[in-house]
This record gives sequence, structure tokens and C-alpha cells, in this order.
Amino acid sequence: MTGLSRQKQKLLFMKQLFERRTDDKHTLTGNRLIEILGENGIKAERKTIYDDIKTLSDSGMAIETTKDGHSNAYYLADRLFQDEELYVLADAVASSRFLTQKKSRELIRKLQQLTSDYKAKDLRRVVYVENRTKTFNEQIYYAINKIQEGIFTQSQIRFKYFEYTVEKRKQLKHGGEVYTVSPYALVWENENYYLVCYSEKHDNISRFRVDRMTQVEMTELPRRELLDEEQDIVTNLQSIYGMYGGEIMELKLQFDNSLINVVMDRFGEKTICHKNSDETFYINREVQIAPTFWGWLFQFGDKAKVLAPAEAVELAKKEIKKISDNY
Repeated sequence: MTGLSRQKQKLLFMKQLFERRTDDKHTLTGNRLIEILGENGIKAERKTIYDDIKTLSDSGMAIETTKDGHSNAYYLADRLFQDEELYVLADAVASSRFLTQKKSRELIRKLQQLTSDYKAKDLRRVVYVENRTKTFNEQIYYAINKIQEGIFTQSQIRFKYFEYTVEKRKQLKHGGEVYTVSPYALVWENENYYLVCYSEKHDNISRFRVDRMTQVEMTELPRRELLDEEQDIVTNLQSIYGMYGGEIMELKLQFDNSLINVVMDRFGEKTICHKNSDETFYINREVQIAPTFWGWLFQFGDKAKVLAPAEAVELAKKEIKKISDNY
């Protein structure tokens, strides 16, 4: 690169210096800036450096002035993301089961570019999550893009769907049959993406796990519009219970006091809790009766139970008997 070309890139180079090599604990003086620029074949003088810093500040960069001995020193004080926000994002990326280890590392490297070199190393998150597995389907990122495009353009998409054999091999369902669907929503749940759509094959509103989809393609066919009675079905399928269908019923649920945080996490802080005894409380909550609901409730053993209605109590007994009869 010629010297003239480098001179034209001086402001861009300085911008990168402030972004990568300064923060609230690391500053650059005017003399140090001139020195670094010189090392990279860019000529600079004290007066022009100060003019350049002002130009960068006027362009929107939050460059603050402090003291380094008797000299003025400069650093970038504000960025698109605060450090705490980047830490949260890096933790989510590192611990997500949805992301492969390779993609997690790639995304964290990109997040590191949003802060200084000194703080970037703190984003190399090592997050241990017990029994956490990572997905192996790298194509999922491209699948999501195609699905989103189908949703935004209101177009049908097609794909093939696979499942695993007991030998842990991928096997296309129905001999590799192509599914053609009208996409309505992507749902992030239990660390997996699900597509809510109308399936031509099943002739109804369905839900598919995105990481089990392959060869996802757009079509030029317009998406099938939802009927009025299907709107609620699509809404229900955007919940974990709705995935398995089941009747929506208002239940009276009793919990041990030690489960208050669990109840708040599941049903939200606006849930009204009623004292049932010194050790228990109950809530009235509309839920969809599905295997996932019973699985969630039964994990608490004798610390959680259905009190009413009687129909739901009998359903709970039947589900428990099924489990008991399996042993």
C-alpha cells in the first residue's frame, strides 16, 4: 500500500485504534498515537492529531480526555454494547445447546470485536452447564434464514425431516419425503427452535423442530392464510404444552412453599398465590393438559399436586399409574 493511500486511511486507522486499544483503564496520548501511526507508515503531527480526534468526536465517537502524567490522554468511553451486556451475550452463546461448539466460538470471537482488546479476553466464556449437549446440525443457521424469509415474504417453504436411529444415525422420515409448509412463527423453547406452520402433508397446523429440518428451500408459492379458528391453534403451538395438544383447563395447583421461585419462573410474577397452610400455597392457573405439563409437575414429587377440578385430579392419577405400571 502506498504512503498516500495510508494517509487517506488515517482517520479510519485512528478509529480502529480507539475501538481496539482504549477503554476506561487504557488510554493513548497524542504522542503515542503519532508513534503508532508512524509504525504503520502514516505520518502525523501533534496539531493534526488533535484535529483528527475532534473530527472523530464530531462524528459521534464518545472520546473522553483524561490525564497521563502531564499529558492529555484519550479513550473511547461509550460503545454500542456495555461490558455487562456483552458478558450476558457471551454467556448465552457459550452455554446454548442450540449452538455447536464451533459456532459458539465463532460468535464469541465476533462479540470480542465489540470491545477493547483488553476486555475481549474476558469474553472467552467457559460456562459449565450440567448434562449439556451441543447440536451437531450446522445447517440450522441457514434453515432459520430461509424460514424467516418465508415468514416475512409470506411464502411457502419446503424441507426434508430427519430423526435419529438407535445407532445415532440420521434417518430421513418417510424415505426422504419433501414437506411443503406455510410458515407462521419461529418459537425458541427449551433451547431449541420450533417452526409453527400449516403442513400440506398433515393438512393441519403443525410444529417442527428446526434442527431436525434439512435442505430447507424457499418456494414461489404464496403462504396459506390462516382461518379465524386456526389463529388460536397457532398461538397454542407457540407454547411447550401446545406442542403435544391437549385440552386447556383451569387448575387449582398446590405447591410447597419452597417452590415459590419455581412457580414464579414458570407462571410469571403476576401469578396470585393463596396461602393453603403454613407449609403450602395454591394458585389457579389455566394450562394445557399435555405430557410436558405432567412431566413438569411430577418432577416435584409430593411437593406439588392438583387440587381441582376433579377431572384433572383423575387425569393426574392415571398419568402416575402409567408410570407406576412401567416398573
